[in-house]
Amino acid sequence: MGFFDTLAAMLASPLMQRALMIAVLVGVSAPVMGTYLVQRRLALLGDGIGHVALTGVAMGWLAGAAAGLTPHDVLAVPGAVVAAIAGAVLIEIVREQGKTSGDVALALLFYGGIAGGVLLIGAAGGTSANLTGYLFGSISTVTVLDVWLSAGLAAVILGIGLGLRPALFALCHDEEFARAAGLPVRALNILVAVLAALTVSVSMRVVGVLLVSALMIVPVAIAQLTARSFGATMGTAMVIGAVVCVTGLSVTYFHPLSPGATIVVLAVGLYAVLAVLRPLLSRPKPGGDPHPDTEDDVRVGEAA
Repeated sequence: MGFFDTLAAMLASPLMQRALMIAVLVGVSAPVMGTYLVQRRLALLGDGIGHVALTGVAMGWLAGAAAGLTPHDVLAVPGAVVAAIAGAVLIEIVREQGKTSGDVALALLFYGGIAGGVLLIGAAGGTSANLTGYLFGSISTVTVLDVWLSAGLAAVILGIGLGLRPALFALCHDEEFARAAGLPVRALNILVAVLAALTVSVSMRVVGVLLVSALMIVPVAIAQLTARSFGATMGTAMVIGAVVCVTGLSVTYFHPLSPGATIVVLAVGLYAVLAVLRPLLSRPKPGGDPHPDTEDDVRVGEAA
């Protein structure tokens, strides 16, 4: 079977159709929130929320098993959404009140979230294989319900992230200026936290909770190498996110690789290539005498 025949078979597969739809949704929506998090220097917030989302996955699994639902993880994504939002709001409240530093609060989310998830999944009768699927992504198990949930969450992220971009940019760029301008800073801070939680939840199926922050941050880092404004950075990051997600997923159709890891490696590799090429491509062109005040110029002037 030739390449184009294999490509046609991939596009005709209902499983790959669902997976590609989710990949596009995640690739476009995740960098939107990532742009705000990078601006606020909270690049690791997605990691902390992702670990809490794992506890939500386990809670949904436990609830599904208790209710006799088949499969047991049918409530996993809704559970992840609830837990991620609760964790994100909690860390924002802790950060705002200053009771502990941001890195300590993130560490609590990291360790408490993943430990709770492991214990609860075990209590629900899950196995290490089930846990691995949520840690590193398991797009092969995507259902039609997952596609609809992802589409709804992505619509909320894009609608608010793009619709409130001026206010959110002011908040992330300078919180004191936003407060002086009369913006509802506390409400916007909580909104950013909630949107980050939704982004983690929608991206979980593609790259897993351990790699979800990379999908939010790395496309933004790539875009910053070429874009000159906040809006251009966000738009470029959205395109890059969609391209690496679709490309990585397509690669895993031809080769038995982890989709989440492949997507992240492609994104990091693209960043490395652009970071190396950028100084070479932006090297200033020689124009005139670069040292007009040196001695040779003086002597030439005297000779004239």
